[in-house]
Amino acid sequence: MAHHAAQPQFDAPIPPGVRAQLLATEHWGLLAARTTAQNEVLARIAIFLTLVSAGLVSLALVGQATNFSDAFIAFSVGVLAFIVLVGVLTQVRVMNIGMEDLMYVVAMNRLRGAYVELDPGVEHAFMSSTHDDFLGVQQTYYFFSPKRGISQVFGSTMAFIILINSALLGLFVASVFALSTASLPMAVVVGAAVALIYFTSLFWLGNRRFRATIAGYRPLYPSQAEPQNDP
Repeated sequence: MAHHAAQPQFDAPIPPGVRAQLLATEHWGLLAARTTAQNEVLARIAIFLTLVSAGLVSLALVGQATNFSDAFIAFSVGVLAFIVLVGVLTQVRVMNIGMEDLMYVVAMNRLRGAYVELDPGVEHAFMSSTHDDFLGVQQTYYFFSPKRGISQVFGSTMAFIILINSALLGLFVASVFALSTASLPMAVVVGAAVALIYFTSLFWLGNRRFRATIAGYRPLYPSQAEPQNDP
């Protein structure tokens, strides 16, 4: 007689304690992944800032050695081009980590919503939100204010990196312009304009990406009020 292996029974009722254990395991996994991502991007930023510092120091030394001649401008173009490239790559990673961090916050809000389903009496103990929608994200990011303030936006890591890259790109363009036209005042104007355009454009693109991400997400535990998709 053929013996058949026992098939697992997935339709059996699962005790609430086991469900809580599973949710807690996922919660710890998300916390670990979020910490790893934040540590990575902080290390990338530190490397980038060290490179910027070393590059500017080298420009100062070469400038003094060459008496800021055309050779210095050509050298500065090469150095600034490399730093700008590294800065753009760092900025891409910072923006990606920002979206990843948003996912971690939404996921942990969803888990807290599941905790409340298991035991509604624990909801009052959470400062972070139990809703995985935009209003819930706002509460988790900003405990003591209902909406994100302008200081949170301009004080963010993304704005910090965009500002540095804007200045570096402006210096790079100004150096190229000065090398090709030998007009320093015009080079300064063009470099400043490029820096301003870059900062404004990238800030707008980051905000647009955030809006698109929020608009395309359908929460499992929405708040009572409809969220306003306005960062």
